[in-house]
Amino acid sequence: MIHNNLPKIWYGGDYNPEQWDDATMEEDLRMFKLADIDVATVNVFSWARIQPSEEKYDFEQLDQIIDRLHQGQVAVCLATSTGAHPAWMAKRHPDVTRVDYEGRKRKFGGRHNSCPNSPTYRKYARLIAGKLAQRYKDHPALVAWHISNEYGGYCYCDNCEEAFRVWLQKRYGTIRQLNKAWYTSFWGHTFYNWDEVVAPNALSEEWAGNRTNFQSISLDYRRFQSDSLLDCYLIEYEEIRKYSPDIQITTNLMGTYPELDYFKWAKHMDVVSWDNYPSIDTPVSFTAMTHALMRGLKSGQPFMLMEQTPSQQNWQAYNALKRPGVMRLWSYQAVAHGADTVMFFQLRRSIGACEKYHGAVIEHVGHEHTRVFRECAELGHELTQLSDKLLDSRVDAKAAIIFDWENRWVVELSSGPSVALKYVDEVHKYYDALFEQHIQTDMISVEENLDKYDLVIAPVMYMIKPGFAEKAEAFVKRGGTFITTFFSGIVNETDIVTTGGYPGKLRKLLGIWAEEIDALLPGQQNQIVMKQNRGELSGTYNCSILCDLIHSEGAEVVAEYGSDFYKGMPAVTVNKFGKGEAWYIASSPDKAFLQSLLAQICKDKGITPLLHAPAGVEVTRRVKGGKSYTFILNHNSEASGLQLQAEPRLDLLSGKLVNGSYSLAAKGVMILEQ
Repeated sequence: MIHNNLPKIWYGGDYNPEQWDDATMEEDLRMFKLADIDVATVNVFSWARIQPSEEKYDFEQLDQIIDRLHQGQVAVCLATSTGAHPAWMAKRHPDVTRVDYEGRKRKFGGRHNSCPNSPTYRKYARLIAGKLAQRYKDHPALVAWHISNEYGGYCYCDNCEEAFRVWLQKRYGTIRQLNKAWYTSFWGHTFYNWDEVVAPNALSEEWAGNRTNFQSISLDYRRFQSDSLLDCYLIEYEEIRKYSPDIQITTNLMGTYPELDYFKWAKHMDVVSWDNYPSIDTPVSFTAMTHALMRGLKSGQPFMLMEQTPSQQNWQAYNALKRPGVMRLWSYQAVAHGADTVMFFQLRRSIGACEKYHGAVIEHVGHEHTRVFRECAELGHELTQLSDKLLDSRVDAKAAIIFDWENRWVVELSSGPSVALKYVDEVHKYYDALFEQHIQTDMISVEENLDKYDLVIAPVMYMIKPGFAEKAEAFVKRGGTFITTFFSGIVNETDIVTTGGYPGKLRKLLGIWAEEIDALLPGQQNQIVMKQNRGELSGTYNCSILCDLIHSEGAEVVAEYGSDFYKGMPAVTVNKFGKGEAWYIASSPDKAFLQSLLAQICKDKGITPLLHAPAGVEVTRRVKGGKSYTFILNHNSEASGLQLQAEPRLDLLSGKLVNGSYSLAAKGVMILEQ
């Protein structure tokens, strides 16, 4: 439960009063009351201030900040500040700074510049986390611990290389098993001693980021670096837990960030939190999908929206303002998908360095008479009025899409067949098709229990991990519908091809085999031609990127390719398996095909839309204690007409009973209770 001793949707964000004088903090607290801000995340980047030298710690200012926030009735999410080490540490202990992908030793600067396998960094991170926990564990303002900040970035130093070898020994046991797993007979790469293994970067196996000679080596290094950073998190987590057993601990994740396996991380987080920074042109469905992914990290548990901007960002090429109503709309979108907090970066704008133009609740002008502050205050009042109605409610979905970071790594490390293949984009195509039809969809891991779903989709499931094929077969046998796509079932967990025909271990379930994969040039298309109308599916659709050349082994051929030498070969198949069915989509289809396919499958499975609504209107639902809360969000720039149920339902935001025909204002939000 996120809310601990603050039983409402938390409202607030990152606050850096150490950058200001006492009078400014007093003025901030006055304005926090005006906006109903009740939580502040502090101490995020204060390591250098509270530890000015190896042996000296100075908590006087932090004491004053936390005490003053408490007096002002603002709760504290207390960060450990280990996202940026002090300059003295880098000067005295060179092992602290990273070596980059090109093999260059970093100097002090930036943030996330700490080697995760530096003994010095780990020592002092543990110490400061412990000292903070001992000092503040019983402070009445404390409602959450926030370890470090936005973990990320890899290191290629000698310490990491040594630690990588130890990690490999634990994973594979013997050098012989390592050689087998990595297929080192290729290009004479056989290793005879562990110390012959080097980090894969621009000095060894890789070039241009995701291009590599040995996918297996590069894949394991990504696993290792994700684990190394997780170890750093756990060092602090365990130290805090010694002294603070009851306060929840988190660290802020970054959605579809590529470098860390968040499903693995989430197992060690009391609550998932994340930072949501879509561009002004990010598809609404992509943001919705990312919220669903963050919710799915802990099997549907509500999450924290730890950061968003009240208006513009500072780090994109074009930092547009959030138009009137958009901040409120996007905040409720997070709540609609499972957030139990709405928090910002930042509460007051900095006046120097790279984030001085990043939006804030309190702008540089320093008073409440701004558009942004007025909108934030209005949202704060609404969240206060909602009280605890929505807290710990869950999203109920019968459809799910599988997302797997390790599969993503290996797909994008692949030496072929197309650089245009982007795993996240393919996943989003399927989510978007369901989103547009107002079908609630979970984002889940390969480890998730599939029993509660009627439809499970696994786009581009290139890597098949041990046990997954059997789980998918059992799901379909029980009556489930399983969909997977081109470039699936090809390799095992170390990126070694499963011989005997693609899609490997999924071949029995899908009733097909594939012999070749054609890569289409940018702008080049083939066609998916329906053999006969199938409900919503009819006619011809376009497809692109890759085309698997497949043969049926019992599966029904639903559609064929329309051109090239493989014209007439199967493009879409469905295989009856037990009480259910398994679909294979052999290319990357256009939006019209996916809309029609998923509409028909959902209709067949009895998975119904939450509401029939116009394009640009998002609908989702949370449930709790026998009641449901339907969120209707109008992302359009004009009012949208809705046809609601005949029975009147209470809109929690307006306090009115609504039913029948209704016009929802541009950027408007409704939460209907039933």
